Amino acid sequence: MLLTLGLGLSALLVYATAIFFLWRRLPALRHGETPSKSPALAAALVGAVLHAGVLASCACDSDGIDLGVLKAISLSGLVTLLIVLVSSLRQPLENLLLPVLPLTMLALSAQLAWPTAPQNIIGHQPALEIHIMLSILAYSLFTLAALQALLLANQHHALHARRPSGFAHILPPLEDMETLLFRMIGAGFVLLTLALLTGFMYLENIFAQHLVHKTVLSIIAWAVFGALLIGRYSMGWRGQTAVRWTLSGYAVLLLAFIGSKVALEWVLGVQH
Repeated sequence: MLLTLGLGLSALLVYATAIFFLWRRLPALRHGETPSKSPALAAALVGAVLHAGVLASCACDSDGIDLGVLKAISLSGLVTLLIVLVSSLRQPLENLLLPVLPLTMLALSAQLAWPTAPQNIIGHQPALEIHIMLSILAYSLFTLAALQALLLANQHHALHARRPSGFAHILPPLEDMETLLFRMIGAGFVLLTLALLTGFMYLENIFAQHLVHKTVLSIIAWAVFGALLIGRYSMGWRGQTAVRWTLSGYAVLLLAFIGSKVALEWVLGVQH
C-alpha cells in the first residue's frame, strides 16, 4: 500500500511538472516561436512509467487483473496519455497534453484516494483480455477525439467571432485539426469494431452476464461513429456537424464504458 501511494504521489508530482513545462512554452508559441517540447514530453513519460507502476502494484495478482471502475478509468487515462506522447514525437500534438494530463491526474488521484473501491477481478482468459485491451484502446482514442472536437469547436467559435482566443493561437490550422480528428475517429472505429467482434466471440450469454446494456450502448456508439465517417467521406461533413456527432457518440460510449461499470459494481455489486 505504501509503495503504491509513493509511486502515485510521485507520478502526480511529475505530471504537474510536465504541465508546468507546457505552460512555460505558451508565450513563445503565441509569438510564432517553436520552443523545445522535450522537457514536457520527458516529464510526462516519467510520470506515465510511475503511473504504470501504480497499476501494476495494485491491479495485478495471481488471480488475474482487477479492473474495477476506478482502476479501469486510471488505466484508460494512462493509455490516452501514452497515445498522445507517442503521436507527439512526429506531429505537433504536445499541446493536447494540456487537457489530457489534468484528466489523467484526476483519474489517478481517484484511484489513490479510494483503494478499497469495489473490485472486478478478470481471470486469466486470453480472449477476454484481448477484448478488454481493444475496448480500452478504442475508448482512449475516442476520448482524444472528443477533446479534439472541443478544441475544434473553440477554433470555429473564435473564427466566427473574429476574436481568436489565446489558446486558438497555439493550435494547428483548422484543416489540420479536422484531419487529425477523423484519423482518431477512424482508428477508434476500427478498434471498437474489433472489440465488439471479440466480445461476441467470448460472451456465451450477454443477458446472464449482465452485459446487455453495455453491449447495446456500445453498438449505438459504433453506429454513430460509423455514420459520421460515412457522412465525412460521402457528403463532406465537417465543422460543427463533425463536432456534434463526435461528442454525441462519445457520450454514448462513456455511458457504455463507465456508466455500466458504476451501475454494476457500485450499485448492484456484480462482477462482470
